[in-house]
Amino acid sequence: QVQLVESGGGLVQAGGSLRLSCAASGRSIGRSMYAMGWFRQAPGTEREFVGGISRSGDSTVYADSVKGRFTISRDNAKDTAYLQMDSLRPEDTAVYFCAARATVFAPIDRDPNAYGYWGQGTQVTVSS
Repeated sequence: QVQLVESGGGLVQAGGSLRLSCAASGRSIGRSMYAMGWFRQAPGTEREFVGGISRSGDSTVYADSVKGRFTISRDNAKDTAYLQMDSLRPEDTAVYFCAARATVFAPIDRDPNAYGYWGQGTQVTVSS
C-alpha cells in the first residue's frame, strides 16, 4: 500500500559527501505524515539505526557514530526524506534503508522492528 524508494547511493572517496533520497507514495502519503528512520547494514552485521526525523520535521535523532556528519531532513510537499552525508569514512560503507512508522503519531524509534514500511536499500561505498 505504501511504497518507499531510496536513491542516491554510490561510490565516494573518504571525506566526500553524498545525499540519499527516499520518495514515498501510496495511501495517506501527503495528508498523514509518518516519522521516518534511516538505517544501514553492512555484510555480516545487524541493521543499525542511523537517524530519524519526526513526522513534521521539527525533531531529529542521530546515532553517536554519525552526529555532526549526517543531516536528516524532509520535504513533506514532495513526500520525500533526505539523508545528507558529509565527511564520509570507510566504516560508513553499507546498504542504506529508509523506513516509515505505520502509525501516524508514532515517534522516532531506534529499533528497526518498530517500522512498518521499508525501501529496497541503496549501496553506499566509501573508499580510503
